[in-house]
Amino acid sequence: QVQLVESGGGLVQPGGSLRLSCAVSGRVVSMLGMGWYRQAPGKQREMVAGINNWGITTYIDSVKGRFTISRDNGQNTVYLRMNSLKPEDTAVYYCNRNNLDSGAFDWGQGTQVTVSS
Repeated sequence: QVQLVESGGGLVQPGGSLRLSCAVSGRVVSMLGMGWYRQAPGKQREMVAGINNWGITTYIDSVKGRFTISRDNGQNTVYLRMNSLKPEDTAVYYCNRNNLDSGAFDWGQGTQVTVSS
């Protein structure tokens, strides 16, 4: 019912920046809480940033001050601005509900972020 399409990843040198986009389509209620997740090689998927239906944002400690989650005013796209990227940020990045217990959408393909010199 809901499709998530992530884009914007790529290869970037340490210290570089990327902006990821998550296009949300389908019958989605306005002001839906959303989050960005990542899965690094050999590691479990983790939520790195979230924005709830009130616009309140949360981040894991390792990305605070570097990543910013936002959404457009039409609630059609969720963004993740990533600055000062580090090699440990390398992962496939996904978007989904900020609270998966509320009912996760089908996962998209994700977008690969590789931070390497």
